[in-house]
Amino acid sequence: MPQKVTTTAQLECDKGTKPSQLAVTSQDFCKAGDKLIATEQDAKPNENIMPFGNCKAKYNQACTPQTQKWDKTTQNDEINGLKIVLETSECICKTGGKITIINKGHSGKTEAE
Repeated sequence: MPQKVTTTAQLECDKGTKPSQLAVTSQDFCKAGDKLIATEQDAKPNENIMPFGNCKAKYNQACTPQTQKWDKTTQNDEINGLKIVLETSECICKTGGKITIINKGHSGKTEAE
């Protein structure tokens, strides 16, 4: 069963030249391993999802994420009505890249659910 993703999770874009890190801003009380759990709302460019170095889809110009939402999130498990991001979730960038999780950001159990 895929695990939940938290702040500091490592992200990778198939069009980017380096990994990035996820920042959770959608909620401030549900945690896993003392880190906030990400929800589908944590997809804002340059707030939740930082640049991935250079963008191969833009001839190696600086990456400027143009993300909209996380796909493949939880079906029934939610935090404040928001679906939870899983280690198998994906986020599509309008530039053409697919963002995936390469490290879920924690190793502990979920708290406050």
